[in-house]
Amino acid sequence: MEEILKYFPGLTETQRKQLEALGALYTEWNAKINVISRKDIENLYEHHILHSLSIAKMANFRPGTTILDIGTGGGFPGVPLAIMFPECNFKLIDGTGKKILVVQEVAKAIGLKNCTAMQLRGEMENGKYDFVVSRAVMQLPDLMKIITKNISKKQRNALPNGLICLKGGDIQQEVYPYRHIAEVTPISNWFDEEWFKGKNVIYVPI
Repeated sequence: MEEILKYFPGLTETQRKQLEALGALYTEWNAKINVISRKDIENLYEHHILHSLSIAKMANFRPGTTILDIGTGGGFPGVPLAIMFPECNFKLIDGTGKKILVVQEVAKAIGLKNCTAMQLRGEMENGKYDFVVSRAVMQLPDLMKIITKNISKKQRNALPNGLICLKGGDIQQEVYPYRHIAEVTPISNWFDEEWFKGKNVIYVPI
C-alpha cells in the first residue's frame, strides 16, 4: 500500500480504505479462484494495483466519463481505476464467469458503487464508452478490431476518446499500424520501481 501512497498522496479517506481492503480480499479470493498467479499475490499492490493506476497518470478522467475494461480478469485495471475515479462509470467484462464473480464480490465488499462487472466477451459488448482500457489482453490490432465499435463520438475529456492499454515487452510490431497516432509512454516515467521497466501505457485515439 505504501507504493500507492507514494505516487498518489492526495487520496481521500474512502479511497485509502478501499485500496487497503483489496490486499486481504484478493488474497482470500485467490485461494478459492485463481485470478492472480499464486506466486504473484504477494506483489498485488505493485504488480496489479499500481500497474493499473499508471492509467490514472496518463489520463485524468472527468466526472461522468464512461470506461469499459475489456478482459478484466480479476478486476485489473478496472477496480483500482474505479476507486481512483469515483465520479466516473466503469463496466468490467470478461469471458470467464469465475473471474467476474471475484470482481463482483470484491466491489461489493469495498462498497464500490460506480463499477459493474459482467461475464461477456468483447465481441458481444455493444455499448458506447468514452474510453476502453485493458491490460495485456491481446495484440493491439486484434483489440482495435473488437473495440472500435464501442467508442462514443461525444467527447468529455481533454484527451480524445479511445483505447488506453497496458503492455510490456517488445511492442514495436503491434503498434506499427498505429505509429502515426499512438502514444507509447514508459511507465517508468512515473514509477521508479524496477518491475515497471519495459512496461508501457499505450493510448490510441479512435
